[in-house]
Amino acid sequence: MIEVKSIDKPDERRDFPMGHLEVCNLTGLTFGVATFEPGWRWSASVKPIAGTESCEVHHNGFVAKGRLRIRMDDGTEAEIGPGEVFVAPPGHDAWVVGDEPAIVFDFAGGAAEYAKAKGA
Repeated sequence: MIEVKSIDKPDERRDFPMGHLEVCNLTGLTFGVATFEPGWRWSASVKPIAGTESCEVHHNGFVAKGRLRIRMDDGTEAEIGPGEVFVAPPGHDAWVVGDEPAIVFDFAGGAAEYAKAKGA
């Protein structure tokens, strides 16, 4: 069976300070489109929702617009921008770089739990 959904009509939208996540659920795939406004930082915007010290979601992503910086708990950092594909394992912080919103597509399935309260 073929499944097709439009990201213009997500199954769910989760709002958090300075951003939001739109989620499409298909068999075997939870696809997320995150919009992070300038000034967004995971540790300030999502940490209070997640209830963890760092982001514990695995991300396989593609940056469609804007720039993000990711810092792993071990201190390693990377900056990612438009047209770049990335993998970020659990245990990181991230923030928008510059004055343009970041639009990120996430294929890892972590969108199922991203920006949800623990136990929700």
